[in-house]
Amino acid sequence: MFGKRIKLFTLLGFEVRIDLSWIIIALLITWSLSKGLFPAYYKNLSTQTYWWMGIIGALGLFLSIIAHEFSHSLVARKYGIPMKGITLFIFGGVAEMDEEPPSPKVEFMMAIAGPLSSFIIALIFYGIHAVGKQGGLAEPINGVVGYLGWINAILAAFNLLPAFPLDGGRILRSILWGAKKNLRWATYISSRIGSGFGIFFIVLGVIQVFRGNFIGGMWWFLIGMFLQGAAKASYQQLITRKALEGEPIRRFMKTDPVTVSPSISLERLVEDYIYKYHFKMFPVVEDFDKLLGCVTTKQVKEIPREDWGRKTVGEFAAQCSLENSIEPQADAMKALSIMNQTGNSRLMVVEKGRLVGIIALKDMLELLSLKVELEV
Repeated sequence: MFGKRIKLFTLLGFEVRIDLSWIIIALLITWSLSKGLFPAYYKNLSTQTYWWMGIIGALGLFLSIIAHEFSHSLVARKYGIPMKGITLFIFGGVAEMDEEPPSPKVEFMMAIAGPLSSFIIALIFYGIHAVGKQGGLAEPINGVVGYLGWINAILAAFNLLPAFPLDGGRILRSILWGAKKNLRWATYISSRIGSGFGIFFIVLGVIQVFRGNFIGGMWWFLIGMFLQGAAKASYQQLITRKALEGEPIRRFMKTDPVTVSPSISLERLVEDYIYKYHFKMFPVVEDFDKLLGCVTTKQVKEIPREDWGRKTVGEFAAQCSLENSIEPQADAMKALSIMNQTGNSRLMVVEKGRLVGIIALKDMLELLSLKVELEV
């Protein structure tokens, strides 16, 4: 789902990040508020005032989405579900879980927490807006407050649509799961409904474009595309998790990985290893299996080509981070999660400082394909 992510801060133990796509939507929201919404409802204000209203309104929406996702994360923590953090992206935000909820009740409580928090925030802003009208609060300030009340109500209502993986879809899944005691079936039905909503929004967007509402139509079209893709991806993610959970790394790691010595030059690394084996990461070992670190094509690329003959692999091995390694007792889902977060397709399997193998994404995908065919 995500591309390049930037960490903003940590709150109550949760990392808050933004996908680069959020910057695009933040600029669009600011522009649409400053040039469209606020000038239409609040006349005769200065251009500078409209822009400030737009910036503060966009910032308020940003904080509202964080509050919405934090409510999911806090409920998850209460029930002992590990959370990786919160990421804001082009269509809103997501609280990232390492695993599925353990029961329909937990799923329901987590899902309902987000819309409830948004409704509460909406009521607070509506109350302030109403008092501000009577108490003479400056029109620009009261206008932004009213907008935040309205947008939080919309956020809550939209998320309650029974379209998985929206909150309403997760509520639906929890009900179906509780009724038939079958998580896979419940996910399949709710994701199909989510995909149906996606198609509806796509069609709605096309109709809006033909009616002359190009911007509104494009938004509905993009939301529909996102929702349809997310619904299908969520079901596939569940199938993947069920197939790979509990499968130890030892079962299908390569125990004779290609390694390099710290004494060889970068030039030899490129000619004799990278071009020969086509890997982007190589473990650096000495004494057969003592791991010093790893060297990557990214590291090599940062060194001027004329220096490749003088620089040795050992000079870069220490720069290899833990995101390139995993312990042999871990299961395949943890490896897949690390690969997804880091973009690495190969991980070193390390035990007590010694390299015992390499796990590659293609090996896990082959196992997944066989298990889906035979068991799922």
